[in-house]
Amino acid sequence: MSRDSRIALLRQLLSFGLVGGVGLVVDIAVFNALRTTIFEPQLVHGGPIVAKVISTSIAIVVNWIGNRYWTFRTERRTETRSAVVREGIEFAVVSLIGAGIALGCLWISHYGLGFTSVLDDNLATNVVGLALGTAFRFALYRFWVFSGRRRTADVAAPVLLRNEILAP
Repeated sequence: MSRDSRIALLRQLLSFGLVGGVGLVVDIAVFNALRTTIFEPQLVHGGPIVAKVISTSIAIVVNWIGNRYWTFRTERRTETRSAVVREGIEFAVVSLIGAGIALGCLWISHYGLGFTSVLDDNLATNVVGLALGTAFRFALYRFWVFSGRRRTADVAAPVLLRNEILAP
């Protein structure tokens, strides 16, 4: 890997971390606001899980905007509306799997191991789950969702198809 490639990767990791940090603040704030009020476990069975699903969904939107327009701005797809929609769907799928990793950590801790305090729930989902989910998301965003190679393939595919149809 060349020096320029390493610098570009480092910049991408830093911007991904900053975008993720903003998403994390949104996620934690919404999760705790919901977890300690309307979705308190004593009021709603499964309240922490519902609170996490809602907070993560909001954070995914925040992260989509930040990653699309900053972290992966040179790799994002802009050629056609269908390419942008496909990119958005892929981003959502990867984000939901990453959220599932954090949610799984919360479920195992809260229901499987019986660690039920607010601190325990936060450590399970926002420390352990976040670390595992972040590594997964960065790899898939970089090599699948926002891959520059795929953007080139999206543009070439309709041209190849059109040429095959028009060829005698």
